[in-house]
Amino acid sequence: MATEQSYVMIKPDGIQRGICGEIISRFEKKGLKLVAMKLMTIPKPMAEMHYSEHKNKKFFSSLISYITSGPVIAMIWEGDNAVQVCRCLIGKTNPQESEPGTIRGDFGMMTGVNVIHGSDSVESAKREISIFFRSEEIDTYDRSIDKWIYE
Repeated sequence: MATEQSYVMIKPDGIQRGICGEIISRFEKKGLKLVAMKLMTIPKPMAEMHYSEHKNKKFFSSLISYITSGPVIAMIWEGDNAVQVCRCLIGKTNPQESEPGTIRGDFGMMTGVNVIHGSDSVESAKREISIFFRSEEIDTYDRSIDKWIYE
């Protein structure tokens, strides 16, 4: 099994709506392994670093205000093809275009408050993980259930 890691964040609206447990359970039920998690309010400089690719877009300031408006849950999920698997669970950026059964399809209405973030590539995952976690915060462990998840 070739494992990779993906960064996933439940955004402030997901926290405020009280749907964190259901969201996290979807990743667990899929078979991904949680290797890091923390509740935090993102400082503005960290948010600007995280969303740096949007710096010159007109929605940048409102995005930064939104993501720093309350606590988030930052997580690292690990598994075979984890980035793509997480993206499939999350759904399209615009919740109104997301399929039912995806997180955004089930819980989102608007792009500006779309409940969750997930890395869109292995490179993005590595960059985002380095922004939100120190290496000593990422756990490594074996799970006995992996033999029932992977061939």
